[in-house]
Amino acid sequence: MAKTVSFGVLHLGTSFTVTYALTGSMAVAGAVTFVEPLANTVLHYFFDKYWDHPRAQAWRARWRPTGALHQA
Repeated sequence: MAKTVSFGVLHLGTSFTVTYALTGSMAVAGAVTFVEPLANTVLHYFFDKYWDHPRAQAWRARWRPTGALHQA
């Protein structure tokens, strides 16, 4: 859990720093720092929901390299 929390803090710090460096605006950097993870969370919900859909499974099976070690 500590690794997850520290990665989250690192991600927020990186997001803020990069956005501030690109825009020079603390307001924009702060907004992006919190809006981007929220958007990713919502997107991940739908991505995860679709992951087990038969069409998604068929697509992964079609593009899986021959002899793949991992079955996902």
